[in-house]
Amino acid sequence: MSAEITAAAADGVLRVTIDRAEKRNALSRALLAELRCVFERAADDESLRLAVLTAAGDRSFAAGGDLRDLASVRTEEAAVAMATEARAALDAVRGFPVPVVAALNGVALGGGAELAIACDLRIAAAHAGIGFVQGRLNIATAWGGGIDLMRLLGPARALAVLARGEVIPAAQAQALGLVEAVAEAGEPFDVFVGRFVAPLAQQAPQVMRAFKAQAIAERRGQPRAERERTEARLFGLTWVHDDHWTAVERLFAKDRATGGAQ
Repeated sequence: MSAEITAAAADGVLRVTIDRAEKRNALSRALLAELRCVFERAADDESLRLAVLTAAGDRSFAAGGDLRDLASVRTEEAAVAMATEARAALDAVRGFPVPVVAALNGVALGGGAELAIACDLRIAAAHAGIGFVQGRLNIATAWGGGIDLMRLLGPARALAVLARGEVIPAAQAQALGLVEAVAEAGEPFDVFVGRFVAPLAQQAPQVMRAFKAQAIAERRGQPRAERERTEARLFGLTWVHDDHWTAVERLFAKDRATGGAQ
């Protein structure tokens, strides 16, 4: 791991932090490649229940692509190659086998916004925001973010977000459906993240993998018949797992203790 990304797993939660606060956590090609490696390496850890992706400091989750790093990309062929590599990094997040929560400690701009919606859920500090500001640089989305935005908001609202190119404050982003939860004013960000993550971290790892498989199927537009087969297979696996029968016995025991019917 480089000094620009830290990752650690504890109690079923993988915590990944982009650590370039002095550069507003801009996404260089090297950083994106490392981000891809982090998620690909952790994908086989069956003890994980979820992942949290955040960044250092309190100004920026990610201020887009690192323009100094990308200044050498001058041809259409090179631009497409760069976009393809970056999209592969975000695909490692999209396809991660358990839910990924983007904890927006600050603004997510351009490619940073694309990274945020590559995650399954987004939560935000009260002062944070999300902005698809690519149009300000006279470019389009490149890393799959436009596709994700259309799926998330529908074509009309997504097109408005892209065309306006504004930074949407956290509360407004929540009303729009881009963000699931916003911290209370003055609430420490770590406390807020912990409060949001706590109930997710109580789920069994195999259950979270089953839930995420459904989200991946929706994101990829898989046919219903294929989704039904996947759902049935994963239901079977979770049904016969010891965790299921432990939970059932716990309910029976509670029933017996309260004199309820079995």
